[in-house]
Amino acid sequence: MAPIPGAGLAKGLAVTLRTMTKKTVTEQYPDAQPELPPRTRGVIGLFEENCTVCMLCARECPDWCIYIDSHKETVPPAAPGGRERSRNVLDRFAIDFALCMYCGICIEVCPFDALFWSPEFEYAETDIHELTHERDKLREWMWTVPAPPALDPGAEEPKEMTAARKTADKLAAEQAQQLQSSQRPEPTEATQPTGSSESAQPAKPSESPDPTGQAGQAGEAGRPGQTPQRPGTDGPDQAVPPSGPTDPREGQS
Repeated sequence: MAPIPGAGLAKGLAVTLRTMTKKTVTEQYPDAQPELPPRTRGVIGLFEENCTVCMLCARECPDWCIYIDSHKETVPPAAPGGRERSRNVLDRFAIDFALCMYCGICIEVCPFDALFWSPEFEYAETDIHELTHERDKLREWMWTVPAPPALDPGAEEPKEMTAARKTADKLAAEQAQQLQSSQRPEPTEATQPTGSSESAQPAKPSESPDPTGQAGQAGEAGRPGQTPQRPGTDGPDQAVPPSGPTDPREGQS
């Protein structure tokens, strides 16, 4: 089928008419900042404390736009008798954004999370040589890095978080134990009086109870002024009459 003459012009006019009927939306930049997606690749921020000068980011960069300088320092042993260790100290970390292609390889290969994407994009310069930013500027951009998205509630906890929590719990337990030991009162030793010349008498062994009660009765009988009591009676014993006759006349007969 042969094309209808003027069909393309009619389609173009239809698009124009539809656009004319819509409300015009203009972003008032720079008075109003645009709403950027959370994963916007603006500039690269540096968290200097995590950098170990491993040089992985500089070696993996396809544009060779990362410049790193460092020196070694000797660290004294942590415990007596240990050996000294050497560590790398960062002197310079710079990125030439005139060469950077924003591929993000340096951020992905960093094993210690020292580089992050920042949504900051207002770093235009009038001179191309001023697009090489040193570590001070990269550290300022670090504070504009958005917080990472929340983890899935069913996801497994990262190993770094587990190790850090165990170390913190162990340190807290040691501090609490030291605090309790410092607050515990010291025991005081008992001393004898100096003015006493007599030595302490050993304690007498306790007497075993008498099941029959004879020992108690014998003790009561030995007391002066008391009448012995017969067992099984409430009052004192009556005088026992003699076995023989009491009347003298009976004895004569």
